[in-house]
Amino acid sequence: LTLADAVQLALRQADESRLAALGVTIAEAQLTQARATALPQISLNGQYSQVVRNARAEIVGNIFGQAYNYSTNLSVTQPLFQGGRELYAWRGASRVRAAARLDVAETRAALQVDAQRTYLNALFAVHLAAIQTNGLTLARTRVQQVEALEAGGRAARFDVLRARVEAANLEPVALQAANDRAIAELELRRLLNIPVERPLRLTTELDTTSAQGLLTAATTEALDVAPDRAAIQAAEFALAARRDAVGIARAEFLPTVSVFLRTGFLALPTSAGIPDVWGVTASTLCPPGSAPTRVCQNNGWFRDETLGVQVSWPLFSGLRAKGGLDLATAQARVAEVQLQQQREQVALEVSRAQAEFARARAVFLARRSNVAEAAEAFQLASLRFERGIGTQLETSDAQLAYLTAQANEARAVYDLHVAFAELARAQGRPIPIPTGRVTAVP
Repeated sequence: LTLADAVQLALRQADESRLAALGVTIAEAQLTQARATALPQISLNGQYSQVVRNARAEIVGNIFGQAYNYSTNLSVTQPLFQGGRELYAWRGASRVRAAARLDVAETRAALQVDAQRTYLNALFAVHLAAIQTNGLTLARTRVQQVEALEAGGRAARFDVLRARVEAANLEPVALQAANDRAIAELELRRLLNIPVERPLRLTTELDTTSAQGLLTAATTEALDVAPDRAAIQAAEFALAARRDAVGIARAEFLPTVSVFLRTGFLALPTSAGIPDVWGVTASTLCPPGSAPTRVCQNNGWFRDETLGVQVSWPLFSGLRAKGGLDLATAQARVAEVQLQQQREQVALEVSRAQAEFARARAVFLARRSNVAEAAEAFQLASLRFERGIGTQLETSDAQLAYLTAQANEARAVYDLHVAFAELARAQGRPIPIPTGRVTAVP
């Protein structure tokens, strides 16, 4: 797994990224619901009923006692005026969607930094485990050298015991480094959702060359630019949406006007069976012996249409509208405070990131030549010890200094890359991905 692949894997598979994307989906669904309040409502209805007993027919006349009733109609309702709530709802939902998309950008930026930090921590743990294992191997080799010198009469029993104790003291340190490596890899697997049973090998290697290239790029960057964070923009959209919610609450005090049209067909047959002809009325359809003025129908479908305007004005709703307005106003004020807090938080993050990058750069510049000097000192101490002109204590101290210099250099390189990525995230700039050497997979 390379570092670049780890970042892409985090953006694609990490739970945080998927949750942020689902937040956009929810916001888009809310926007669709808000739009629906301003669009016409169209419904198709059908009904069949059979009257068993009708009191009105018994009291007034059989004309009200039709046994079979069929109806089908198409209803269209178009709101004309809703106090502006449809406009506020539409605009507020659009701003919530914009805030959700900005939250996705903020989450993805944080994920890129977290993926780099976790990968580099695992890489450092691997490197440190190798350093400790190498130190333990060197200590055991020195034990063999001291034992050989003792057999030749050139070393005392004390020197042998001291070498053995030093080697034994390095064993738990090496074991702890191996355990830290396993834990760091598990944390990387958790972030990237990589199964535990799947083999994992980190193939990106960062060294002083890559860090020096990063410093060269950093000198040309305007590291003190004003932050352009998606988090601030998202908070601004959230505040605007809360103010739209206040407009929706005020609309509860205003009347609503809508126009409706209902068109369909009605059939009242005198016998069972679905009507299949258009309705016609005529005196010739009446039973024989009926009055000449009586008009009857052919049990078919008759056109039924209604057009109207509806006005609704809630005069008193038990203070529900007032409570809704007070709640929306309070939430808008909370959003204002949250926006101010977000701006302060971003400013603090930028200052902290700039200070951390300055520290990491200073540490790296101070450590970049330390490893070479420590390695040369250890080689000289080992050579002096082999020739019998140096002491074991000098060799042990030189080895410890060499191992410490290696660990400090690796830590300085990784801290520099992470600090630069964190500074870019805090300022809202694109997150740089280190381009170190990639080792071949055997």
